[in-house]
Amino acid sequence: MLDIYWSFRSPYSYLAIDRLAAIARDFEVDYAFRFVRPLAMREPTFFERNRPQWLPYLFRDVLRESARLGVRFAPPRPDPISMDMASGKVDPEQPLMDRLMGLGVAAEETQKRGLEFARAVSQRVWGGAENWHEGDHLAGAARESGLSLETLEDYARDHASEIADAIGRNEEMQMAHHWGVPLMVLDDEPFFGQDRIDSLIWRLDGKNLRRT
Repeated sequence: MLDIYWSFRSPYSYLAIDRLAAIARDFEVDYAFRFVRPLAMREPTFFERNRPQWLPYLFRDVLRESARLGVRFAPPRPDPISMDMASGKVDPEQPLMDRLMGLGVAAEETQKRGLEFARAVSQRVWGGAENWHEGDHLAGAARESGLSLETLEDYARDHASEIADAIGRNEEMQMAHHWGVPLMVLDDEPFFGQDRIDSLIWRLDGKNLRRT
């Protein structure tokens, strides 16, 4: 069993998503795609108390990794998290992320297509789509995933408590292994970070799970 813990706001989660989709395609492995809230929501003061070098390094590293991997990358417009980048102060209300989380969990809970939806959405959020939250962007992402945005929104609206419970379970399970994303846990063995996907593939190959 492979559990994948993933966040819409994590650029490293975005850099991993194509390779995670390839694993789902190329290996005979049952998997669950588990959405978790971004660090800004789980630890709202993190960016206020963090070292000043952290954020500039992250952006430099993400740009370098996206170039190395050949993945189109651009800072999200808008950021799915509402915060003051200068001070690191995170707003108490997060309507964009709440919406994305609801839709993502709905995709996984109703159709087991959370990975497909996450991939299509993140290609818009992190791939340069201006105002990805407006117009036909999210509806197009849902269609690419074999889903209906209207159906996902209806489920998210009508099952808010179940979605909150699912996110809570995901985060509790994640923290048993690591606090970051992307996190892949194969048969209780954790692999943290997009730079550990090769190690995950090596382990899957060792279990003779590759499709023929």
